[in-house]
Amino acid sequence: MFNSPMFSFRNTLFLRLIFTFLLILMPLIILGVYLYQWSIHTAREDIAKTAVSQTSFYLTDLENEIERIKLLQFGLLEDEDLNKLTLLWNRMGVIEKTEKMNSLRNRLYLIQNSSVYIKEVSVYIHPIDRTISSVDGVSPLDEERYEAIRSVYGSRNSQIIEWKNGLYLSASKPSGKPKGQPLFIVEIELDQQKLKEALTQFNTYSGSGSLLVSASGNIQLASGSVTSFLQEASSYIGQRKNSDDYGASKFGGHLYYTVYASSDKLNMAIYRFIPSGVIRKPLDKFYTWAWLFAAAAFVIVALYTMSTYKFIHKPLLRLVKSFRRVENGDLDQVITHASKDEFGYLYSRFNQMVSNLRSLIDQAYRQKLLAQRSELKQLQSQINPHFLFNSLFILNTMARTGDMERVEQFTIQLGEYFRFVTRSASDEISLAQEMKHARTYTEIQLLRFSRRIRARFEDLPEEAGQVRVPRLIVQPLIENAFEHSLERKEENGLVVVRFEIANDELRIMVEDNGDDLTDEKLSEIAMALANRDEYAETTGMVNIHRRLTITFGERGGVAVARSKLGGLRATLYFPWEGQADVPTLDRR
Repeated sequence: MFNSPMFSFRNTLFLRLIFTFLLILMPLIILGVYLYQWSIHTAREDIAKTAVSQTSFYLTDLENEIERIKLLQFGLLEDEDLNKLTLLWNRMGVIEKTEKMNSLRNRLYLIQNSSVYIKEVSVYIHPIDRTISSVDGVSPLDEERYEAIRSVYGSRNSQIIEWKNGLYLSASKPSGKPKGQPLFIVEIELDQQKLKEALTQFNTYSGSGSLLVSASGNIQLASGSVTSFLQEASSYIGQRKNSDDYGASKFGGHLYYTVYASSDKLNMAIYRFIPSGVIRKPLDKFYTWAWLFAAAAFVIVALYTMSTYKFIHKPLLRLVKSFRRVENGDLDQVITHASKDEFGYLYSRFNQMVSNLRSLIDQAYRQKLLAQRSELKQLQSQINPHFLFNSLFILNTMARTGDMERVEQFTIQLGEYFRFVTRSASDEISLAQEMKHARTYTEIQLLRFSRRIRARFEDLPEEAGQVRVPRLIVQPLIENAFEHSLERKEENGLVVVRFEIANDELRIMVEDNGDDLTDEKLSEIAMALANRDEYAETTGMVNIHRRLTITFGERGGVAVARSKLGGLRATLYFPWEGQADVPTLDRR
């Protein structure tokens, strides 16, 4: 019913009521979703701003620390012992040289201990070919390293220099000669381990991590959860290097919000990775209430749907189904309803309408049906005298010729024939009985025309044998073939009866190879079958066509065409859906 053109589920009142209720409820749902998303966004913004503020404060503090270290470094350039070692090395004795170098080393050691971020302080003195370190002491100058350091460090500034996976601060004492080598270079190597440890102060949230990245990106100091997805984080930073849009991204299968702060003085930036759960955690209670709200909304919609279905859609559907059954001919419909509501009134009016309809049918429809059945009886009775006359004529001919053996056989078959014709127990019989009678008639005729006419019957499909059909619909067509097509044929006459089942339709075809059928005669027969005049003559083929139309409606009748054998092909057709019985007229 829901797929019929007159009634589809999408056009039901029930669906429209549910849709309208959802439209009313939708603003509340949208408002709840908006508040939840707004809360998450606000919390994310607050946490991000706090994280950026903390990181910027740390970078500012680190800038100040590096600046203080640079001041110590530049102060070392004016150290008396260092300058004397550089300029008066050749005039000093061994003891004095040793004293000056020990004093300089102690100074370097003090500078190293002045900050946790200093790993080593070294002085490269080219004029005396010596390197003095706060860690390794005095060693010969490595000329290759010295040249590399001098080319990399360049001018005096406070930026951290990245060289060979290390972080350095440098200062040099010029020699006073244009493009000359500096007298010495003071190098301070920063302790990357201490810088990495300092990043742990940012990992205040469970599962968070921090990453300190140099300008080139070659130095990356990771702390916290970043160590587990450092490669992914490095790729992400490389792609987003020139973008300020740092949103949420997945690292290591988890969602993180990324914030960063950078320092132009240090040529470094700090990235912080905060798990999304940290932002959602303060909203867990709100999140729970949001789900409760969603569940409550679902329950409300479900209750409304069930009540609407029970009190409106189901009674309405019941009424529609009853109308459809009445439309299909079931006039015994009675709808009961306990409640005295609007549907109770509609049901009572429906029951009254069906009762009135049954009364009208008793007065009109059944009278018409009886008239049709009377006409059917009359049409069948027209066939019997015609065949009786022909049969007596055949019997007379055989008696005159003295063919007593065939007379006996003929009278037996003729008795079977008339016993079938004169039965009046039912207007309709099984197709198997009808075909048996048609074969009996054909055998009677073949006794007369055995030398020049043959007959061939195809086997009746077993599943079609119990189909109910009007009596005497096949035999008259065979009789027509004998009388009008084959009776005057001198030899090789042929009658073929065959069956077809296609498109829920059963067809019985009677064909002959007569020579006398013209196109004009074929057209005349077709026009007679198409004539719907109730007062037109109804004998022969038109008789059968009219009876099939009365029994099966427009889906039953007779059609004619020229046979491939050369004569007429008459086709009986009526509906059949593979069942044992086909619905026909009411036989009450």
